[in-house]
Amino acid sequence: MKQFLPLLLMLSFSLPGFAASSAKLWTQVTEPADSGGMAQSIGGYSAGCLSGAVKLPVDGEGYQAMRLSRQRLYGHPDLIRFIEKMGAEAAARGWGELLIGDLGQPRGGPTLSGHRSHQTGLDVDIWYLLSPQAAQRTLTFEEREQWGAPSVLAAKSDNINFSQWLPAHEQLLEIAARSPEVERIFVNPGIKRQLCRRETGRDWLNKIRPWWQHDDHFHVRLKCPENSPYCENQEAIPPGDGCDASLAWWFSSEARTPAPRKTPALEPKLPIQCERVLNQ
Repeated sequence: MKQFLPLLLMLSFSLPGFAASSAKLWTQVTEPADSGGMAQSIGGYSAGCLSGAVKLPVDGEGYQAMRLSRQRLYGHPDLIRFIEKMGAEAAARGWGELLIGDLGQPRGGPTLSGHRSHQTGLDVDIWYLLSPQAAQRTLTFEEREQWGAPSVLAAKSDNINFSQWLPAHEQLLEIAARSPEVERIFVNPGIKRQLCRRETGRDWLNKIRPWWQHDDHFHVRLKCPENSPYCENQEAIPPGDGCDASLAWWFSSEARTPAPRKTPALEPKLPIQCERVLNQ
């Protein structure tokens, strides 16, 4: 099979019909690519890969990783350090354990299902569930697989469910947003609206970006590392705190009922460097 990988890769990167084949190849890899000691995030967040990934320890100070069977515990060393820093903050403040969802695959790249991003080792999902039970013991494999991440919104609405939303959530988001390595944080529009109702200290809200779903977890995205020349940052965040008409749009009928796609979405083409990462 190995001798055919270059041809398969060339086809999968150039022909839209091979999108699923490309994702399958990335999913089958079980070990990070050797980067010679210098991790590299390559390409864009939704069309890229990762060399020299580090696996997040499943248990650490103030956090435990969930959904271990998905094998999406890999990230750039910057991301691993960020998660460990946030876990230490949660532990120091007595919030309970952070429950960590997906990072990326061992070499990044597209997945067969779920996230279209999380491809360069710079994205992580953190549940809103702050678990006192997890702080008192190590969760079993079954608990990590079966526990659900509860929504912080009231059922079938955009309004906050204050039995689930805690002051600690707001503080956690602020700590993450004020971290210089963070590019942006995706939350449900209803959560962004709640944060915009603050009367003080709104200077960090520009990094908090509304996006569909994201009512049971928030998605942190780091900036491209300085030593990753092939990494592609997103466009700059617009100035301001984002609590203006751009937020109001998310509650409009247009946002709630987007027009259906006329043609299937095509998988973005990966950078040529990703062929070497996958075929190493």
